[in-house]
Amino acid sequence: MARYFFHHFLGAEDIAWLAQFKDLHLSEDEAKALIVVREAGALNNSTYRELTKVDTLTASQSLRRLRDAGLLAQKGRDSATYYVPTERLLDSGLCSNPEALSSEPEVLSTKLDGLSTKADTLSTNPEGVSAMLANEQDAQHKALLNELPGSLAARIGAIGQRHPPGEVCDAVVEVCRLRDWRAEELATLLQRHSRYVRNNYLRPLMRDGRLTMTNPNEPSDPQQAYRAVEGQPSKS
Repeated sequence: MARYFFHHFLGAEDIAWLAQFKDLHLSEDEAKALIVVREAGALNNSTYRELTKVDTLTASQSLRRLRDAGLLAQKGRDSATYYVPTERLLDSGLCSNPEALSSEPEVLSTKLDGLSTKADTLSTNPEGVSAMLANEQDAQHKALLNELPGSLAARIGAIGQRHPPGEVCDAVVEVCRLRDWRAEELATLLQRHSRYVRNNYLRPLMRDGRLTMTNPNEPSDPQQAYRAVEGQPSKS
């Protein structure tokens, strides 16, 4: 599901956020990886390869470079190795300061040069890329919706952006009764940002004892998923 994040990669806020690391001369692939790990909370070699279409060795070298730069922290060992964002990566101010985006657009655009030799090419055609990624995301949404029973699919499909959180939480629990779902899958299904899904649905539902992690000992496991707790009454 790494491709889920592509649709907003070229957004002004993300470009501004990445510009803070221009001194590292990030490649296009490394910049994409940082966007993904910021949103997903973890990244492994396999996901990096899916994201960038590079080989295993190149992926390992890039991840180690980001680790050595202080942006990623390495967890696990051998084939179970994965990376999580460091405080340096998460504490950057521009990603939470929208005023900076509107007040200094020219400064932000000049900072793109250090990110990648292809940054100018990417920024000149954001509409075509965004449309392609939006179509891919819509296809993924429909594929996940087709996994659900008819009544539940209709219920999920009727959820709008301003739907009451409690009703959305109830629907998430019903979905997670069917199988284990990763946060990124639920975000695609609900057509919401994965970080929003975690903060507003998954964490409250776990606090209430209605959902549980499939791997609670490793909260940042890239394959982390969520399932409904047995014995909880259905609210459908």
